[in-house]
Parts: sequence; C-alpha cells; structure tokens
Amino acid sequence: MGLTHMKIKELLDENRLHECEGVGPDHVCVRIAAIAEMPSRFGDFHIIAFYNNKDNKEHIAIVRGDVTNAENVPVRVHSECLTGDVIGSLRCDCRDQLESALRMIGKMDKGILLYMRQEGRGIGLINKIRAYGLQEHGYDTVEANLALGFRDDEREYSVAAHMLMSLHVKSIRLITNNPKKIEDLPQHGIQVTGRIPHVMETNQYNRFYLETKALKSGHLIDLRGKEHLPEQADPPFVEGMDEEMLAVIRKYYK
Repeated sequence: MGLTHMKIKELLDENRLHECEGVGPDHVCVRIAAIAEMPSRFGDFHIIAFYNNKDNKEHIAIVRGDVTNAENVPVRVHSECLTGDVIGSLRCDCRDQLESALRMIGKMDKGILLYMRQEGRGIGLINKIRAYGLQEHGYDTVEANLALGFRDDEREYSVAAHMLMSLHVKSIRLITNNPKKIEDLPQHGIQVTGRIPHVMETNQYNRFYLETKALKSGHLIDLRGKEHLPEQADPPFVEGMDEEMLAVIRKYYK
C-alpha cells in the first residue's frame, strides 16, 4: 500500500514550517514542498518535491509504498543527467541505471529513487559539455573534470540524507556501484544496511567512461577482461534480505 491521504497530510503539515539546525558542514535544511500520485510505465509511485537551503534546486523523491518508519528500504540516489536521462546519450549509463532502478523499485512493496539535480557529477550542464569536448581530445572523464578546475566528483549527499530523514526512513539498502555514496550517507546520519549492485551493460561509446569510473573512481564494476562480474550475471544478495525481497530480485533478474 502506498502513502495514504492521511500520511501525506501529516508529512505536508509537518514540513510546512519546518526549520532545523541542518545536516553537514553547510547546515543543509530540507523540507517537503509537495506530494502527488505518479503512475508511470515503471509502476505506480508518489512523487515528492523538496526545498532545501543549500542550492535552492528542486530535488525529488519517487516513492513506492509507505516508506515512513521503514527499515532496509531499497534506495537509488540518482544524479540528474540531461543528455542521458532525457536524450538517451550513449556516452554514459545514466538512463539505463535510471530506468533499471525504477523498474526494479516498481516491482517492490517499498522503495525510493532520489532524483538529485547534480548534473555532470555536480559541475553543471555547460561544464559537462566542456568536459565532453576534452574527452574527444583524449582526456578521460576524471582528467577532463580536473582540467576544468573541478574535483573528479563534486557531488555530496547531505541534501539526499535530509530528504530521507524527512520521509522518516530508518535504514536503507543502497542501489549503487559507487562506494562514495555508501561512505558519505552514514556521515550524514543515514544507516546503510547493505548494497544492491546496479551494473549495466557497456556499449562502444561508454566503455572507456565506465572503465575510468572503475579504475579511478573506485566504482564496484570490473571491465578488465572478465566477461561478466558475478553481480552482473547473478541476482544480487544483501545480508538481511527477507524472502519477499529475494522473490522480487529473482523475478527481476530472470
């Protein structure tokens, strides 16, 4: 069962005048601004829009079921990628990850996809296109960001953490290959009880990009000679999964 009208009213009333000391060194304060039903090709969800005092960007949560006060909730923290998510660029795996996560969560009783407005690993759309240009001259994705004066990854997850707190989520299973997310969210008060691997197939345009993510950014994928990782070929298993979760995962990976 999804969020009831009473639960939605409670969340909106609670957040209408919400103020707090904030999360992280920037004292990020987040509040729920709007909630609506959102049927989609991936399943029936609620979409929840958030305001925050850090960047004033409109981050959203796509929520399946009633996640309030729930434990071990599957969560995907997905950074916005206009070129991939909207246009279907083959230079990254972003759209594949977005659709795969929504499809997976849409078959579960509970789950969340946080859609974070952190284009280009936090450097913005224009700079991402500049980085693309550098990559056409032989730079990899990390070298391109550094050449533009940025770190290899400018994202941080205090806003995402507070969004989960606003939904009263007690603990999560993170759908990711990125160890930085696994390390960063607990520093902002989110209990991460496990990881659900999220490896996509490569193509001729994004293989070098994914190799760089694995070799230089530590992403938990292996593209160096092995046909498939076990986590690419087999259903993922995280300690503590109940039988209902296992049944969904097995069905999804058939």
